Order: sequence, then C-alpha cells, then structure tokens
Amino acid sequence: MKRIKRLYLFSMLAGCFTMTSCSNFLEIQPVGKVIPNTLEEYRALMTNIYAQDLTDRSVCDMRTKEITVRNDSYDQSDYGDIEKWITNSTTAKELGWIDYYENIYYANAIIDKKNDITDGNEKDINQLVGEAYFMRGYMHFLLVNLYGQPYTKEGAKDTKAVPLKLTLDLEEIPTRNTVEEIYSSILSDIENARQLITKKEWESGYNYRFSTLAIDAFESRVYLYMGEWQLAYDAAERTLAQKATLEDYNSTNLQLPNLYTSVESITAYEKIYNATTTLDASQATQSFVDMFNEEDLRPASYFGEKNKDGNYPIIKTDGKSAYKCSFRISELYLNSAEAAAHLNNLPEARNRLLQLMEKRYTTAGYEQKKNEVNSMNQEKLITEILNERTRELAFEGHRWFDLRRTTRPRIEKVLSGGQTIVLEQDDDRYTLRIPLSATNANPNLMD
Repeated sequence: MKRIKRLYLFSMLAGCFTMTSCSNFLEIQPVGKVIPNTLEEYRALMTNIYAQDLTDRSVCDMRTKEITVRNDSYDQSDYGDIEKWITNSTTAKELGWIDYYENIYYANAIIDKKNDITDGNEKDINQLVGEAYFMRGYMHFLLVNLYGQPYTKEGAKDTKAVPLKLTLDLEEIPTRNTVEEIYSSILSDIENARQLITKKEWESGYNYRFSTLAIDAFESRVYLYMGEWQLAYDAAERTLAQKATLEDYNSTNLQLPNLYTSVESITAYEKIYNATTTLDASQATQSFVDMFNEEDLRPASYFGEKNKDGNYPIIKTDGKSAYKCSFRISELYLNSAEAAAHLNNLPEARNRLLQLMEKRYTTAGYEQKKNEVNSMNQEKLITEILNERTRELAFEGHRWFDLRRTTRPRIEKVLSGGQTIVLEQDDDRYTLRIPLSATNANPNLMD
C-alpha cells in the first residue's frame, strides 16, 4: 500500500518521545527539545500512529473454536497457553497494552496542541485533530473489549476495565475506569471527530486514514456492542446510504473485500494478522470449514488444503499491508441486519442479510438461502445473522469480540495431543487480565 513517506520527524520520534525504564503508568517520557510545530510535522506524527501494528485480535481468534495453533514447538510456546485460555502465563507472549496507550498519548498530543499547529489551513488542521479523537476513541474501544467485561453482560457496565487516558499528564498514576465510563468517552470522541473530520473517503493508498464514513461505521459497531439496537441500525444505514457496493464472488473481477483496494473498503488501517507470526501460527479448524456449505463461494478464497493435522491454512489474508482492514461495507450490512432483527423488524433484517448473501453464494445456493431466511422467526434469524457474520468477517479480528458481546457460549476443544479443554458458558476467561508487565508497573491496575 502506498503511504506518506515518513518524514525526518521521528528521528524526531526518537528525539522527541521515547520509551524509558521508569515505573510510571505508560513508561513514556518526553526527552530532548525537538517537537512538532507545523501541520506537516503533526501529520507525520499521525502517520506514525497509523503505522503501529496491532495484531492482538488475531491472537484472540486463537481463543475461539474456529482457529487452532499450529502444531509447531515455537508457535505452541508463544500461543499455546492463549489457545488454552490460560491467563497471564509466564511462558506465553503477552497481548498488547503499551502500544494502545502510546497511540493514545500521541493522539492526546495532537488534540492538546491543536491551536499551536502552524503552516496549515483550518480545514486540514481540523481533519487531523478529528482523526486524533477517532484514534483515541478506537484505542479505548479495543482496550475495553480486550480487558473489560462485555458491555451487554448483566452488571458489566459498573465493573472496572482499563484506565481512560485523556490528557498528557505523565505524573498521573491512573486507576481503572468502569466499562460504562470507557464507552461514554468513546462516544464523546466519536462526536468530537464528527465535528472536525470532513473527508468522506480517502483515495486508495491513503485510506488507512479515518473519514466521515468511518465515523458512522465505528458508531454502528460501538452501539452494536452496547446492545443499543436502534442507534446501531441508524448508524449502519447512514453509512450504507452513502456507500453500499459489495464485492461479488460470482464475478470474474472479484477482489477480496478485505483488500485495501476493494470497493468495500472504508478504512484500511489495521493489519490484523502478521505474515510471520500470527498468520503462520493460526490454522482454521474442520468445524469452522464445515460452517460453509457447498454453494458458498468464499471457502476457495479463505482456506488452503487440509494438512496432516486435519486443519487448514488461512489464505484470505497474506498478513501483509495490502490486507489492512478496519471497517468495510459488509460489516454494515450485518450490523443493520442484526440490529433490525433485535428490533423485530424482520423484513428489513432479512433484506440486508440476503443482499449480502446474494454476493457470496452461487445462484442456486442463494435461492436456497433466500427460502430458508424468509421462513425464519426472530430467534432463528438472529442466529443465522451471527453465523453469517462469523463466515463473512473471518480472520478480520471480529470473532472473539462477537462471542463476548453475544452468547459467550461453552467452547470445547480437542487439542492435537488429544487433550480436551473447556471454556464454560459466561466463563470469567472471556475477559482477559491486564498484562503482568502493566500491573507490576502500576499496582493500581489490580484494583
């Protein structure tokens, strides 16, 4: 993917902010005297934020029954405990923490210095600051869904999750905010972004940046996670009113919809799978492949040939930058359908689901699906929408979060050595513990 060439600025990043060994919450301290001043320099800082790889959601896929860790000693060493839902193991890799808060820190710097930015027009400065608000909200959204209880779980809103970081105060030693406080802040950041961002879409190659379309897409996702069905539906429909084109798997000109050049792309920000780490380590299970029927056109683009362990390599992404994908059109069809079904607006739910299915199945397969969907009651339709969401958004970082916010089902796995492990319904392990490195640095995070 084309990107803005990184400016000298950071060797400005090396000269302006750096990671230190001090014991404060984020372990970020400003050093030296080189700071950004111009719009160009602040845009370079924002580009640096966008460049941060965040692959924790692919690691979380390993906690589902759709993905298993490859039978390889290195992969098992890194990810085996994660697959087994063992929390805060001393042998496994920790999921991210500092990367999210580093992005938040830099976003706060852009927000805080808005009135000091020089050599730029007001519209472009506002656009940049709006993207910083969006980034801050999005980082808190990922954090609260990794380390906080699901918003929709009874009593979860009042439980402690992660710290909100809304200032540049490095002397502050934060404590954890509640799930509800985090979500309220996310929604506030979305509204601030809405007031400032004016770019509807970025041209291909710059579409890793946030836009007005991304604002509505993000808002729809947030409200879906909150179970605010009407608001989730409205935001999804606002997005689809502006952009609704789907890739057609029946077409010879198909591009995978998670490609940054796809007509479905809204924001090509996150590289969910990394080519040399999580992608190599992750394999699709037979039970997941069995979720696709013979008339479904997606498996040929999703799965490689079954290996000797009975699992399938992932080919829907190659773990490189071309497959960066944070928001795309198919998700909005599914958000709209799910929200409408919960509102008991079944005709609209069926309509949005079938519009997607028509582009994903053979003609005969679609006709069969249409007959099935049109005969479903509310409960069965919601289940079908969630199953279609599992199929459509596979390997894009949604599955673990979707399990958490919906049914939190009992999951039983049989590992390669024959060991059977179980994650019980509503198990506490559906919420990750904050990494030991963070709680050791700040014991307040344990409260």
